[in-house]
Amino acid sequence: MCGILGIANRDNDVFAEIYDGLLMLQHRGQDASGIVTYTGEFFRERKANGQVKDVFNSEDAGTLTGKIGIGHVRYPTAGSLSAAEAQPFFVNAPYGIYLVHNGNITNTAEQREKVTAKYSRHLRTTSDSEILLNVLADKVADAMKVNGNAEPIRNFFAGVKMTMERVQGAYSVICMIAGVGMLAFRDPNGIRPLSVAQRQSDNGMEYAFASEDVAFGINGFEKIRDVRPGEAMLVDLDGNLHTHQCVKGKLTPCIFEYVYLARPDSMLDGISVYKTQLRMGQALAKQIKESDLEIDSIIPVPDSARPVALEVANATGIRYREGLVKNRYVGRTFIMPGQQERQKSVRRKLNAIPLEMKGLNILLIDDSIVRGNTINKIVQMCRDAGAKNVYIASASPPVKFPNVYGIDMPTKHELIANGRDVEEIRQELGADALIYQKLEDLIWAAKEGNKDIEAFDCSCFDGNYITGVSQDYLDGLESSSRVSKKIKDMPAPQSSWNASSLA
Repeated sequence: MCGILGIANRDNDVFAEIYDGLLMLQHRGQDASGIVTYTGEFFRERKANGQVKDVFNSEDAGTLTGKIGIGHVRYPTAGSLSAAEAQPFFVNAPYGIYLVHNGNITNTAEQREKVTAKYSRHLRTTSDSEILLNVLADKVADAMKVNGNAEPIRNFFAGVKMTMERVQGAYSVICMIAGVGMLAFRDPNGIRPLSVAQRQSDNGMEYAFASEDVAFGINGFEKIRDVRPGEAMLVDLDGNLHTHQCVKGKLTPCIFEYVYLARPDSMLDGISVYKTQLRMGQALAKQIKESDLEIDSIIPVPDSARPVALEVANATGIRYREGLVKNRYVGRTFIMPGQQERQKSVRRKLNAIPLEMKGLNILLIDDSIVRGNTINKIVQMCRDAGAKNVYIASASPPVKFPNVYGIDMPTKHELIANGRDVEEIRQELGADALIYQKLEDLIWAAKEGNKDIEAFDCSCFDGNYITGVSQDYLDGLESSSRVSKKIKDMPAPQSSWNASSLA
């Protein structure tokens, strides 16, 4: 999960708008930030590890000049945590292309071999995004051999089509191309989100692309629509928007976007994230009513579980209380690189209110339970504050399978639900009861927002990888150096199970 943004501004330098837009997407990645602008002659680049506010300063406004720009906030899912892997990435031929990417490529070994051996390209990083960029560059070069240099838009649409036929996985992409303009495209399954917006300026229409439409409003853009699966869109240097359906697509968005990843004020593929979370609460409330648990109060794990918890309280008639106070100066623990950092940040991030805990039976509602270590510590925190019984309800089903499409849960070793039933998970978390959302209820909650969507990517819940994923790829994830480091950082297991509970 990363955040990507591109703006073609015809009136003013674009840096300040890219900066503001990335702030609205910061929840999608905190590891690194990058911006590249284009003057029509030169690219201007700055990227480094850190959040947007830490990487960029007022001096960059005078350096990163240009009317076209792209930006990226990174949360690492493939490659190392090095600053060298911060995006955007660049290739100087053909044309000169900068690229930002949200998602994950699943046939990386095959594509890396072709890029480096067959096409004699040198890759500077282990990032799948750099592989994607070089595949695109190869395919655009192939199109140029057929069409010549005089039709760059045709060449890029042809290059995107051939890239989509060759690359597997999830990818929403924005590119900036010297002498051509800005290109955006989305994989044929539309797994990761991407939207396009417009606004009227004195010099004509201006366009923007972003992972979530919350990045548009701050800059006065109005969303047109979501980029369709398998579609490419190109804004040329004269401000004209060109679109092309490169391959036939079928929209199958990642359902976890609505559970946790996206902001509640976002609309993804016609579905309100907030309304979806309310419906998740309605469905979860039915199970809670049937459980016959004696519950004094419902307490959300802030912030993303709050809409679900409020709706559960409304549907059950159980009082709602804010029993956990969040330190807003600590980032999202789920997307922090490194397990030790996640663990240390829990106590920094949350504090219990004893008056809402002492002698009470409380139901904690969380949006999801992935690794388990965070909620485990929260349960203990509530007990330390005097809670009589601590129950847990997860707004999503058990996460049992690796997510290979751009969410940082790539291995079975990291998932508390893998190899355990609900009772074993409850014991591991130290809770007095545990309730999970049913997968069919989660799908209903999302589908109600857009009934034209026939299916969602639910692979982390049901193990069904819609693009097809080889066992060799999954085995490679389990043994990769980055995963191995994570496992090394994991705490000792609290039960006889052979892997640790993780946040």
